Amino acid sequence: MSKYAIAVDPANPQQFIQIPVPEATPGEFDLLVEVKAIAMNPVDTKVHAGLKKNGLPQPRILGWDATGIVVAVGPKATGFAPGDEVWYAGDITRSGSNTTHQLIDSRIVGHKPKSLNWVESAAIPLTALTAWEGLFEHLKIQDADSDKTLLIIGGAGGVGSLAIPLAALRSKVRIIATASRPESAKWCLERGADLTVDYRNLQENLLKHDIKQVDYIFCLNDTDGHWKSMSEVIAPFGHICSIVESAQPLEQSLIRSKGVALHWELMFTRSMYQTPDMAEQGRILQQVANMIDKGYLKGTLNTTLHGLSVETITQAHAKQLEGHMTGKIAIEF
Repeated sequence: MSKYAIAVDPANPQQFIQIPVPEATPGEFDLLVEVKAIAMNPVDTKVHAGLKKNGLPQPRILGWDATGIVVAVGPKATGFAPGDEVWYAGDITRSGSNTTHQLIDSRIVGHKPKSLNWVESAAIPLTALTAWEGLFEHLKIQDADSDKTLLIIGGAGGVGSLAIPLAALRSKVRIIATASRPESAKWCLERGADLTVDYRNLQENLLKHDIKQVDYIFCLNDTDGHWKSMSEVIAPFGHICSIVESAQPLEQSLIRSKGVALHWELMFTRSMYQTPDMAEQGRILQQVANMIDKGYLKGTLNTTLHGLSVETITQAHAKQLEGHMTGKIAIEF
């Protein structure tokens, strides 16, 4: 089969172009994967926006979420063999998944769920890893008692759609999700939220349910816009974890007086810095796959496009940029 990728055009970074993919040999920890499906995330459009602003000297292949079949295995890549069906969320420092064939470090790869098809699987890895790391490695909600409360800001998005059921499955906390539309509120409740509230006038809307403060906050969009509200409703000695960088300095005085801990979650940290526990991401993906195959966790795919092309990549980016995403958009090759 022909090998090609869809990349950002260096001559006009607003657009995408199709480019050939040369033959590749796996590095020591690498897998060479024939990609079967990919999914879109906010990071795709954010990186593209940076390239449009700053330019680039050569075509750049974006894309991180992917599923596919292992074609070749590097000498130190253990646990995988040619023919294995895998899924992964990629490495922001390497060439992306919007391609027919990709090299990926085996330590951040898992065997895909047997009960999901290619495109359903592609919609999960990045958001599952982000949710897992934020909830269980930063906030550590699995150690909390049942009288504690978790507020998830952006419950119907890609990360929120998995953070809600993961929190319900692996902790005792009461789960509150923000949702501004009836359909997004329904989506959150179906995934295990105990309550939904509108993020506008957050403190007032929580008080309507006799909730004066929350113990944990997982912020999944607009850290700047939600910062004042989060600072108001977080309990003394509470924990806030955000996955969204701030565009301006965040006022610290209120959370400082409360002794609140602030955490930042970036799913790419382990691969970016080649941390000693980098393989933990592969293990998390394996646990998530097992939970899906046992029926404990549902997929989050909402929209499917067909075929790897300039048109489908452009369409997926435009859909992501619309905002108010419910679940995920993915492309089946």
